[in-house]
Amino acid sequence: MVIGVIPARLESTRFPRKILFPIRNKPMIMHVYERALKSQKLDRIIIAVDSQETVEALKKYNAEVIMTSPKHQSGTDRIAEAVANFNSDIIINIQGDEPMLDPEMIDSLISLFVDKSVEMATLASTVITENDILNQNSVKVAIDKNHNAIGFYRKITDFSKQYFHHIGIYGYRKDMLNKFTKLEQSKNEKVLHLEQLRALDNGIAIRVAVCDFPYRGVDVKKDLEQLNFE
Repeated sequence: MVIGVIPARLESTRFPRKILFPIRNKPMIMHVYERALKSQKLDRIIIAVDSQETVEALKKYNAEVIMTSPKHQSGTDRIAEAVANFNSDIIINIQGDEPMLDPEMIDSLISLFVDKSVEMATLASTVITENDILNQNSVKVAIDKNHNAIGFYRKITDFSKQYFHHIGIYGYRKDMLNKFTKLEQSKNEKVLHLEQLRALDNGIAIRVAVCDFPYRGVDVKKDLEQLNFE
């Protein structure tokens, strides 16, 4: 079984309560959920929340919502709790701030796990702008010839590599998800606030599916302007 989980922390740092921000009279996270439903390869989709307010706000929508601890430090920890009792093979971490999510990207990510050596995977886009390069909220990724991530960056100092715009959607085999959440935060992860660096710093390969997705996640309220949602 392949389960998609959307971690939904209400009080995000840069844009508090953004998962419930109304876009066309619907919470942002429901746009993500409904687009994820169009995936051909997901068997189940769950929204993992941390507040009763979010539960109440989503009650009128036909979504599967699971309450998780408000004490989690990361979305990955929240996902691990949400799927702990499910018999799942692959778990997809779908960010709740991607209202323009393309379900075909999810299917491309899941397809990587046909290769039995892949334990963790993510997405990147060839569409990378000068603003992406300069914007430290926009995460960049470099990839080796085997399509494994070399590194993830907020600030670019070495322009000898080809960089892609990182899309913060991840896939894990369940054993790897459990292993990952038991690892201590790495130094690079703490400095750059990029959870995926914990994997690279512990020798865990991250396979990357490349697409041409042109949109950006909503990190701050101003990001809504590029999507023409305000």
